[in-house]
Amino acid sequence: MLRKIRTLLAAVFLVGITLLFLDFTGTIHAYLGWMAKVQLLPAILALHAAIVVGLIILTLVFGRVYCSVICPLGVLQDLIARIGRHGKKLPYRYSPALNRLRYPLLLLMVVALVAGIGSVVTMLAPYTTFGRIASQLLQPVYLLANNGLAYLAERMDSYLFYRADIVYRGLYALLAAVASALLIGVLAWRKGRIYCNTICPVGTLLGLLARHAWFKIRIDTDKCVECGLCARHCKASCIDALHHRIDHSRCVVCGNCIGECRHGALSFSHVKEHKQEKPIETRTDASRRGFLLTALMATTALAQEKLKVDGGLAEISEKTPPKRTTGITPPGAMSAQNMAKHCTGCQLCISVCPNGVLRPSTGLMDFMKPTMSYEHGYCRPECTRCSEVCPAGAIRPIGTTVKSSTQIGHAVWVKQNCVAITDGVECGNCARHCPSGAITMVPYQTEDGEVSIPTVDENRCIGCGACEYLCPARPFAAIYVEGHEVHKTI
Repeated sequence: MLRKIRTLLAAVFLVGITLLFLDFTGTIHAYLGWMAKVQLLPAILALHAAIVVGLIILTLVFGRVYCSVICPLGVLQDLIARIGRHGKKLPYRYSPALNRLRYPLLLLMVVALVAGIGSVVTMLAPYTTFGRIASQLLQPVYLLANNGLAYLAERMDSYLFYRADIVYRGLYALLAAVASALLIGVLAWRKGRIYCNTICPVGTLLGLLARHAWFKIRIDTDKCVECGLCARHCKASCIDALHHRIDHSRCVVCGNCIGECRHGALSFSHVKEHKQEKPIETRTDASRRGFLLTALMATTALAQEKLKVDGGLAEISEKTPPKRTTGITPPGAMSAQNMAKHCTGCQLCISVCPNGVLRPSTGLMDFMKPTMSYEHGYCRPECTRCSEVCPAGAIRPIGTTVKSSTQIGHAVWVKQNCVAITDGVECGNCARHCPSGAITMVPYQTEDGEVSIPTVDENRCIGCGACEYLCPARPFAAIYVEGHEVHKTI
């Protein structure tokens, strides 16, 4: 019964959180958004004291059920391990804990959080790792299937489905997701929960609490015949059947061992064993201590480039992102410092951005954290989707009225790129589409005559990027947005 309950709850969390990253309509977040907020690291960074205390109490009572039920990466490992051990009668065996690796990685995570080294946090945090895989690898497949259904629905005069753009977010983000998926997939397939119990700092932290849990899986030494079936089915490799020992810092309370024991020697209870546990003899087993951590990189086929045409007459080349002196953080982030302190790089905001504005950063210090660029769209004043889904407090909830008056950057005009100067034509796209009225066209005298050029009122510009996105100049826009380190209200 314990295993069935855990499996059911784990399936609910895995499917629910996956849908949060796949959904592009924003409807699922209204019902399941709380699943992202109860993840441990985002809850700590968001200072959600009630959630953090609740998870601590849950662990002190029942052990590491968070890792086997709530954490999507942990449940994904269980799913891969289940497929990997299919057909194998005795897939696992006991191995000592690799504490010389576990605790330094936990310390590294703490130091990175304090120092604001975002790239370390994004690569080690379990929820972030799952988000990277879901948003970079699963969402494009989901959108492709949706667009296929939308095409069929359109042919039947139905609006049940509608098409969504598939935005390419960069090679580095894709390779990071592929490497993470391969590393976790291979380790879970062959070794079960070894990633969860060796690399994951959240698992190590909860393991320290789980040692003192009230309910634990316990061995009744009167009934145990030392057959070893429990240890050979423990994907956490934490049961030493020979000495009747269970490493509760690594046990995720999956219940597999209880289901496999034929003598009723295992139970999930708060009652201690009747007999003293046998002392563990000092043993050296180099084969068990060996541990391979190889990040596998895979080359991926580039998607066929979509042809963009203007009225069916001329091909429009892609824009090249400008080199911004200061990156742009989304409204609600308040400042680059707040983003660095709270963001885990889970990419949930990137997945739900309907305009393709948010994308993973390639910077060394903030690798995979969201940054803004306007090649595929602009930050519409009426959209607050990213602030609604952020579980870590990096992007605070913000209303449309406040967003429309929040300055995240300002537009900068580049004379040598403007078509009014280079081609002597009238344009005015930037002024015509500016939602805050910060751009005005003024006359300018050239050798070939008078043209109109834009001037930017920085006191009114909010940095939404409409001007940059709609500028016809290629490959570099004639007007672009410089970000602000600290947002301000105008």
